[in-house]
Amino acid sequence: MNTTAKTISAIAAAVAAAVAIAAGASTIAAADTLDTNGDGVYSLAELQSAYPDLTAETFAKIDLNADGVVDDAELQAAQDAKMLPANG
Repeated sequence: MNTTAKTISAIAAAVAAAVAIAAGASTIAAADTLDTNGDGVYSLAELQSAYPDLTAETFAKIDLNADGVVDDAELQAAQDAKMLPANG
């Protein structure tokens, strides 16, 4: 691979990394606005403010550890599984 091709490849990799970081940051930022009481987790009511069609049944499926609230990892897993849209 010549120097120009290496440079283009490096730039493409850097852009891809920046896009991935920005996408993750926007999901986290959106999640921060959902936690209206500031307890670090999301209740059914908090998530329904962003996802009005979210049912108690789907919330229970998202709440993988069945503790009655959804944490950041559970929210991300639900978004990854397409159970919730990535940005509400």
